[in-house]
This record gives sequence, C-alpha cells and structure tokens, in this order.
Amino acid sequence: METTMTTTRIDRGSTDTTTIYSEGGDLVFERTFDAPRERVWQAFMDPAIVPRWWGPHGTTTTVEAMDVRPGGRWRYVSHAADREDVAFYGEYLEIQPIEHFRWTFMFDVEGVGPQGGPETHTFEDLGARTKIRSIGHIGSPEAIEGALATGMIEGAISTWDRLAAVLAES
Repeated sequence: METTMTTTRIDRGSTDTTTIYSEGGDLVFERTFDAPRERVWQAFMDPAIVPRWWGPHGTTTTVEAMDVRPGGRWRYVSHAADREDVAFYGEYLEIQPIEHFRWTFMFDVEGVGPQGGPETHTFEDLGARTKIRSIGHIGSPEAIEGALATGMIEGAISTWDRLAAVLAES
C-alpha cells in the first residue's frame, strides 16, 4: 500500500524571504541567508550571539542555559514590555556541526501546560549563502493549526529577519 504525503503551503505566513508549509504532521520554515554556512551555524550555537537575534522585534532574550551537546539542556527567556516573560526550553538530541541539529523545542501555555516537540534544523551550503530548513515535528494537521494560533509564524519570520540583520553585520 502506497501512502502519499500532502504538502500545504501556509500562505498567511510565507513571505518573500521565508517559505512556510506543512507536510503531514510537520511544520516547515525555509529561508536562505546571505552568509556562509559556518557563520550561520555559529549564530545558532554561540550563547553570546543568540540574544542578538532570537525572538521577534521588540523583545529581548536571555540565554539561561545552552549546553550544546546531545543530552545538553537549553533555556531561553523572551522578555517584552507588553506581556509576561516566556520561557523556551528543551534538550539537544543530535548535533552534526555546521550541517544540522535536532532539539526539543518546548514552551508553556498558561492553562494548557507544556507545548512543542522535536525540531530539526538543517544548514545547506550554497557557497556564500546558506539555506536553513527548520522542521517542527508537531504530529498532526490539527496540532499544527493549534500551534499556528499562538502567533508562531509572525514570531518566526520576525526572528529570522533579526538573524539576517545580525549576519549582515561585518
């Protein structure tokens, strides 16, 4: 028996710079950055660089933990003037330097509890550019709709806009 996977472009989130689509129970974000792969990788792995770009415009981020190794824990706290702090946290599952990493990406939703799951980030070498593919393994189309209702698309695009600005600095 052959199974087919449905790919759905999420038009309400895709922009000229970022493509967003769902594939089965996965939510996929793709973007090409104008920087070599080693530099983009460093921006994700260096706790001194992460706060410069992580989180939407208008927020600041504190890196409370970042033990970059399989089994290592990470925890970022996002601060904004118009809301309570939001903690994002998880565990590194797999790290293949400059090529990809997998981690659990969790956050707490008031009245619901912990939300999230595993994510895979790949870094494709395009010479002086790097394509990142972030795949959130959410589980089902219904769970994806629930995640989208949290505003994650707008937050992710804004975050990656900030990353592009950091990477553009010499």
